[in-house]
Amino acid sequence: MSEINEIMQQAKAAFEVYSKTTPAQRAAFLENIAEQIEAKREQLTTKAHVETHLPLPRLNNEITRTTSQLKMFAAYITEGSWVAAAIDNQPSKPDTRKMLIPVGPVVVFGASNFPFAFSTAGGDTASALASGSTVVVKGHSAHAGTSLLVYAAIQEAIRLSGMPEHTLQHVLGPGNTAGKELVMHPFTTGVGFTGSYKGGTALMQYAAAREKPIPVFAEMSSINPVVLLPDTLTQNAAALAKKLAGSVTLGMGQFCTNPGLLLGIKSPALETFLSELGEEVSQVTPLPMLHEGIHTNYQQGLTEMLPYVVYKGEGEPARAIAMVSAKDFLNIPHLREEVFGPFSLLVTCENKAELKKALQSISGQLTATIMGTDKDLAEHRDIISLQTSLAGRVIINEVPTGVEVNSSMVHGGPFPATSDARFTSVGATAIQRWVRPVCFQGFPDALLPEELQNANPRGIWRTVNNEWKNV
Repeated sequence: MSEINEIMQQAKAAFEVYSKTTPAQRAAFLENIAEQIEAKREQLTTKAHVETHLPLPRLNNEITRTTSQLKMFAAYITEGSWVAAAIDNQPSKPDTRKMLIPVGPVVVFGASNFPFAFSTAGGDTASALASGSTVVVKGHSAHAGTSLLVYAAIQEAIRLSGMPEHTLQHVLGPGNTAGKELVMHPFTTGVGFTGSYKGGTALMQYAAAREKPIPVFAEMSSINPVVLLPDTLTQNAAALAKKLAGSVTLGMGQFCTNPGLLLGIKSPALETFLSELGEEVSQVTPLPMLHEGIHTNYQQGLTEMLPYVVYKGEGEPARAIAMVSAKDFLNIPHLREEVFGPFSLLVTCENKAELKKALQSISGQLTATIMGTDKDLAEHRDIISLQTSLAGRVIINEVPTGVEVNSSMVHGGPFPATSDARFTSVGATAIQRWVRPVCFQGFPDALLPEELQNANPRGIWRTVNNEWKNV
C-alpha cells in the first residue's frame, strides 16, 4: 500500500525532530494528551459502549487508567533516571558515557478488549512517546470509531504542544494486510501488540523475515494458574469460590489475566469448593462479549471442553466450570490451552507430587497465584518457587484480574504469555522496550546529550565511575 509507505516516511521524518525534544517538552505533550482525552470522556465512553458492549462504569475506569498512564510517564521522564546515564572518566582511560536513546518509529496494535488502556493512547503508545519514539497506531476494527476519536484528541495535543505533525499517526484496515506491511516496512523499529497467540506469532514471523529483524513485544496467551492449597480450602472453601467466581467472570472472562486454570489436591474441601464455585459462576448474569469473533472463538473452545464441563450457566455466553484429573490434564494437550471467556478448568491432583507435575507441564504465563494459609505457605515453598518460574507476576491470596500501573508491575512472562519475558507492557519500565544504549566516547561536553554533560543542570541520578550520584 502506497499509503503505508507514505505514513512510515512521515513517521521517520517526525522522529528526526521529535527525538530531539527535551523530557520536559515530551512530558507536557503527554499531559496534554491526557487532558484532551479527559475533555472528550463522555463522547468516548458513549462510542466505546456501542462498539464493544462494555458497561459505562468499566469504560470510565479505563479512561482514568489511560490518562493516569500518560501522566505517570510524564513524571517518569521528568525525573530522568530512566535513561540509565553512566559516566566513566578516570585518569589515563578513555572518557566514556552511556545512556538510553529512542529507537525510532514504533507500530502499536490496538487491543480488542481494552479500547482505551491498551489501544490508541494506551500503555504501548504512552511509553513509546515518552521515550522519544514516534508512533503509528493500527486501530482495532472492533472499536474503530472509538480509536479515531482518541486519535483526534492526540492530534489536538500535538497541535497544542508544538510537536511534529506526524508524531503519531493512525491506520485502519485488515490486520493481515495493513498490519503486515507496517511491520515489514524498513522504517519500523519495533512493534507493540496485545491480542491472540495466532496474531502475535504472525507479527513475530513478519518481523523475523525482514532484511533487518526488529523486536515484537507481544502479549498473547495466558491461563493464569491458581493453586488452592489444602489448609486454606478446609478453612475458606466458600469464600475462595466466591472470590474466584468473580474473577473468572469479570468482564465475561475477557481479561488476559482471567484465572482459566485452578489446581488442588483431592479432598472433601476441594469438592465443596467446586460445588460452591459452580453455583456462583452459574448465577452470573450473561452479558454480550466484545465482538462476534471473540464470541465465536469462545464457543469453539468451550465445545472442545464440553466433555469435562460440570457447571454451566444458562444464556449466552455460557459461564462454565470444567474438571479433569491431573492424569488427563498431563496427557491431553488441548486442556492446557486458553479458552478466552467466562470459563475455568479445575485440575484435581492425587497428591503434592502430581500437583507439581501438572504445574511443570504448563507453558509461560502472565500470572501465577497461590491461595494458602500461613501453614500452607510454610509447607509448600517448592510450589511457590515453581510458580515463580512460570510467570511474570506471582500472587499470594489475591485474584489475578486487576493490574496496577506502577514502577514495580510486571505484565509479561515466558513465552507464549509474551514474546519477550524481559519486559513488561504495563508500568513505568515499559519504556525500556523502545530504547537502546549508546556509548559516547571522547565527546566534548557541548556535543553530549544533556543527561551526560558535566554541567548537567537537571540534577538527575546517574552513575559516575560506578557510583550512583545525584549531580
